[in-house]
Amino acid sequence: MKSKLLITAIISLLIFAAFSPKPKSTPYKCMIQLINYDGEGAYIVVSLLDPQGNYVETLNILGDDQEWYHDLTAWWKYFENSTEKIDAITGATISGGERTIKVIKIDDDKLDKGYRIRFETAVEDQKYVQDDVTFELTSENVKSKIEGTGYIRYIRMLPQK
Repeated sequence: MKSKLLITAIISLLIFAAFSPKPKSTPYKCMIQLINYDGEGAYIVVSLLDPQGNYVETLNILGDDQEWYHDLTAWWKYFENSTEKIDAITGATISGGERTIKVIKIDDDKLDKGYRIRFETAVEDQKYVQDDVTFELTSENVKSKIEGTGYIRYIRMLPQK
């Protein structure tokens, strides 16, 4: 009798979890324009940080060779111990002077709540830039052009509602 009750409770929880509403998210087109530099393609990781600066989620990665992920030092400390799946959000690097457009999804409940977006960059045999672009996730900033401080000249985001 107890085992039937336990099994029923577990099945009920699984069904409830499967049908619980997930936070609504909005896709954003994100153009990343790099400065002119010599060298290999830049590895770029785009992350969501909570108001205290802790990693919440990896939103996108430019660079699909995991051998070099440790060069993105701050993100790597988070990622190597996480269970996050990144296969669907990785792509090729881009080189000096190039640009790319990526689509990133951000949960709407994070907007205007003190969360931040961080772009970290690293280039083989060159410097690592932890805060190449970092900005507060506000309704205004997600429609803005934001200057970079390292390999990124600027990023521009546009909501795709």
